[in-house]
Amino acid sequence: MAKTLKVDLVAVEESVWSGEAEMLSARTTEGELGVLPGHAPLLGQLANPGQVRIKLADGQELAYDVDGGFLSVTAEGVTVLAESATPASN
Repeated sequence: MAKTLKVDLVAVEESVWSGEAEMLSARTTEGELGVLPGHAPLLGQLANPGQVRIKLADGQELAYDVDGGFLSVTAEGVTVLAESATPASN
């Protein structure tokens, strides 16, 4: 079984999405960042506007448009704290 990553996507007013994922990708002020299970701890500032993409174990990908905020990677997983987060329109 493939390793997964605990992901929490939180906006100011609500928890937007929480669950297990294979990978999280986000655009930060330093560039595009991909997070896999076992990633080194870090704190990054999200690009404004930006997008967070979550790849699930079944191959499905969720995408959210975010405005401002931070991304925190710890041994427990990834937390995205955004000013706002809405499902991306393709």
